[in-house]
Amino acid sequence: MMIIRIRSWLHSRGNSLPREKQLSREAVISLIIHSIFQFGASMSGVFLNLYLWRLTHSVVVNGTYSMVVFILTPIGFALGGLMIKKKDRMVSYRLGIMLIGLFYLSVILAQEKLVEYYMLFAIFNGLAGAFYWVGYLTLMYDVSNEQNRIRYLAFNMIFFTAATLAGPALAGFIIRLKEGLSGYTIVFSIAFCMFLLAALISLKIKASGGHHRVYYLKLTGLIMKKERDWLKALFGFLGMGLLQGTMLFLPNILLFKVMPREDIVGYLGVLYSSLSIVMGIFISKYANASKARLYLAISTLGYLIGVSFLLGSVNVWTVVSFMILHSIFAPLQGNTMTGYYYGLIAKLPLKGQLKVESMVVREFFLNVGRVISITCLISFGSDLDGGWIPWILMTAAMSQIALVWSIKNQ
Repeated sequence: MMIIRIRSWLHSRGNSLPREKQLSREAVISLIIHSIFQFGASMSGVFLNLYLWRLTHSVVVNGTYSMVVFILTPIGFALGGLMIKKKDRMVSYRLGIMLIGLFYLSVILAQEKLVEYYMLFAIFNGLAGAFYWVGYLTLMYDVSNEQNRIRYLAFNMIFFTAATLAGPALAGFIIRLKEGLSGYTIVFSIAFCMFLLAALISLKIKASGGHHRVYYLKLTGLIMKKERDWLKALFGFLGMGLLQGTMLFLPNILLFKVMPREDIVGYLGVLYSSLSIVMGIFISKYANASKARLYLAISTLGYLIGVSFLLGSVNVWTVVSFMILHSIFAPLQGNTMTGYYYGLIAKLPLKGQLKVESMVVREFFLNVGRVISITCLISFGSDLDGGWIPWILMTAAMSQIALVWSIKNQ
């Protein structure tokens, strides 16, 4: 019933469009699966970092956990890519969903002992997430085309953000309602159920049929030398990772420190996600691939203004103001880079046969940037009361200027 309603809504939005720009049945189902998955992930992922923080009060532990996840993710992408080539994209995709579900089931069982084995949990999380994302990114490419890709990516972001909006708010309410750490256990249990549901719905998407294809990962180095535009885009993703590495866990910890209530963190997540949804709707209506450089320049300027609020002092208002601007401009940057990169994949040798390898290499560059930024944070900003964190964020925001260089207008 939910699939029929969402598909009807999407079709009503696209009836005036040419047939080639309308979304296929599998494209709609992929949006639904990812929304359910993200609902569970947003409930659990945001508060997993706060859970670690509540248990340790250590930026080093949280940073090390995230860094191990980012180091393992490219390895998982490479293994998942091999799985896609030899089997099918849905094998890696479903395996990723199930492993992430098992990961949060393990968190429920471990409870406070999570701290003792947090390195093992980080390895598990990194590999499980990689299997999911390499499958999903490949699926996104397959269910869209050059004519409807910008529109599909915009809807993907709208549904993704809507799930991100609801998840943290519900999780924050539950955690606030329960005493101690029991609320976290309930949140992780609901997330596990969401992942199970996503896995079941994924059965509605058929295998692509092109099994036992050659895995060209070893040749990507040679291709980089010949395809300079592709190499520049990959360095752009490295620059993107320099900001993402800290943004994936630090803001919620900062907010929780200045206002130690999980429900407030969750409710502010609703505000951030609402702003991202508005930006997603704007992109779906007005975005033009020929203005990619302009979009990246605007998003970089937005980041710089946001971080500048933190230079004076780190308090509730400066952290919230920073996150508001980040929530507005991150979708613009992310959609622009993803749309541009998908366009490059179609122009690489072998006519689209390198899509899986392209996702693996992209993730490697992105996570190198993330690991570098977290290493800097652990080395210089582990003391939240010190003055280094705003300057680390400012440096990361300034690095986003490289994204403008990394692409060319189409």
